[in-house]
Amino acid sequence: QVQLVQSGGGPVQPGGSLRLSCAASGLSLDSLAVAWFRQIPGKEREGVSCISGTSDNTHYAESLKGRFTISRDSAKNIVYLQMNSLRPEDTAVYYCATTDVCSPSLARYEHWGQGTQVTVSS
Repeated sequence: QVQLVQSGGGPVQPGGSLRLSCAASGLSLDSLAVAWFRQIPGKEREGVSCISGTSDNTHYAESLKGRFTISRDSAKNIVYLQMNSLRPEDTAVYYCATTDVCSPSLARYEHWGQGTQVTVSS
């Protein structure tokens, strides 16, 4: 059974940092593209970042470049999203998901994590 289990969310003050983890079981993340999305209630889920499967090329939403970093630990079968200089507008539920090739289309993603709440507030 394939599972993506997320951890690392929670409350944080503006300017703070969090690291989200997406741990896989039942499949290897090494050969897959893994993306992070986020969703605010009442809005569409939006792409945050993606790491390619074979080349480890990384992609970011333009507005997040320089603050968020996606990375992969192949030995642990985990993909991380390091989030720095967090802002209140980063508050959302964050999801990880796997696909064959990084894509903005949600329909291309096969497996999804359970979602984790990130709340940026003073």
